Amino acid sequence: MVDRIIPKKKWSRKRIMMVCGIAAVIILILASVYFTSGGSKLNVDIDRITVSAITKGPFQESIPVNGVIVPLTTIYLDAQEGGTVMEKYVEDGATLTKGQPILKLSNTDLELQLVNQQTSVYNLLTQMQISRNAAQQNYITNQNNMTDAENNLKEAERVYNLDKYLFEKKAIGSQEYQQAVNNYNYYLQKRKLLQQSVRTDSATNAIQAEQAKQSYEASQQALQLMRQKVGDLIIRSPVSGELNSFESQIGQNINKGDQLGQIDEPNGFKVRVNVDEHYISRIYPGQTGTFTFADSTYTLKIKKVYTQVTNGSFQVDMEFQGKAPQGIRRGQTLQILLALSDQTQAVLLPRGGFYEQTGGNWIFELSPDGKTAHKVNIQLGRQNPDFYEVLSGLRPGDKVITSSYDNYGNVQELVLK
Repeated sequence: MVDRIIPKKKWSRKRIMMVCGIAAVIILILASVYFTSGGSKLNVDIDRITVSAITKGPFQESIPVNGVIVPLTTIYLDAQEGGTVMEKYVEDGATLTKGQPILKLSNTDLELQLVNQQTSVYNLLTQMQISRNAAQQNYITNQNNMTDAENNLKEAERVYNLDKYLFEKKAIGSQEYQQAVNNYNYYLQKRKLLQQSVRTDSATNAIQAEQAKQSYEASQQALQLMRQKVGDLIIRSPVSGELNSFESQIGQNINKGDQLGQIDEPNGFKVRVNVDEHYISRIYPGQTGTFTFADSTYTLKIKKVYTQVTNGSFQVDMEFQGKAPQGIRRGQTLQILLALSDQTQAVLLPRGGFYEQTGGNWIFELSPDGKTAHKVNIQLGRQNPDFYEVLSGLRPGDKVITSSYDNYGNVQELVLK
């Protein structure tokens, strides 16, 4: 038997598996380098994207806001006194004149206080009259006493002078003369005391009369105030205008200070605007905004800023520059473009859906031949409803894709077909 030489296989199974493993590793390495080095591509239908050109032109930073038409002047109608609604003279939406009755309240406590105050004033007036009569009677009595004292003094003085003469002539004795002296001194002192008493009574009466007068005037003022409080139970319009938000009903209990409604004066309108709190440090009186109404553009200017933040926003009042549009009504909503800066020249990038995925940090820029688009880093600044301000990364004349990047993932290059 002759041995036959069996030729050795050039590619063994083990060798083939080794080569395949090495090839797979090389492929993975190459794929990793390809994808991480910006080489990943995606074919895109050019009809399904938006290509925009970078331009240079006038730019003004602005934000869209919503405003509501409100009256230029609104007077809030509050209850000056509490009570129960007895009568309604008008309904919500009525046109009022100044002083016109709106509502009548009933408050028995106030009405009873008014009666008591009136009684108090009448009693005080009666007491003043009694005191005045007593003072007058006392004055008459004092005058009578003074008259008697003056008459007695004159008689005592006559007798004194006569007795003095007779005593000097030794026509009468010293005892009779001394009696005349004593009588004269007595009536002289009595007149002096009466004069002092009259002065004291007069001063006292004057003080009492002034105090009574002040007390009476105070009571009169209190009575007037009480009458006013009772009068306030009839709610009247403080100004002429249109009554709004008036919802009181017969029998309803109204507390003092409750807001019953509001009166809009017919002297024009303003716009109450809500602004996101993010812009609170950039909003100030004098800034302007524009809106379109009935195919015409109108300008508004900020008159007042309310810095209190509620639910993530604050409010400003804007007034019309020139005439307000014909046909606007209270409560109507306007879409306003509020300017945050003056107009300047800038490199402009049209707004688009790309911003949601990129945050304005990068964008796909088209190649010069328009067949591909590559990622480029950019820096954006201010914005308005139409454009972003480009600070770096793009130049006028460049073309970029501004439509949404939702389906692009981490692709580094787009092939446009």
